Amino acid sequence: MRHGKKINHLGRKTAHRKAMLANMACSLIEHKRINTTVAKAKALKQFIEPLITKSKAENNVSAEKGTHNRRIVFKNLRDKYAVTELFSVVSEKVADRPGGYTRIIKLGNRLGDNADMAMIELVDFNELYNAGKPKKKSTRRSRRSGGSDAEVVSTEKDAKVEEAQTETEAKTDDSKE
Repeated sequence: MRHGKKINHLGRKTAHRKAMLANMACSLIEHKRINTTVAKAKALKQFIEPLITKSKAENNVSAEKGTHNRRIVFKNLRDKYAVTELFSVVSEKVADRPGGYTRIIKLGNRLGDNADMAMIELVDFNELYNAGKPKKKSTRRSRRSGGSDAEVVSTEKDAKVEEAQTETEAKTDDSKE
């Protein structure tokens, strides 16, 4: 039984697993998307999401908090260039996102060993995937209220009906003459 065992060990010892996740996270920050197995992608998602949250500007309001968060992230990533990229470019893009910074897309099976492959990417950096979707409106509308939208639609319909009636009257007047 695996009661209370949340971490996927990925068939590696602790030091090897931490080093592998740190390297994969640095590659993800640098290239914005990487291909790996599904199990490693899920483990990487759990590893990198808290680090991205720490890099957001709202968490780094004072200099002490900003320095502390940089040191925590550096302890996990072990690459100063990746930390700089994370705190500058990535944190600006994800500033308004409340979470869910990464996306896992399954790609099928690898030819050599039939392992399930996936692409993990930073959500805000994929311009093609987000281009077709319009931004959501922030206002909410009630279903039961007629509101101004219903009045606008009804006035447009009334105007079209009146135009049609005047056209038919004009045609009938032309035919009588």
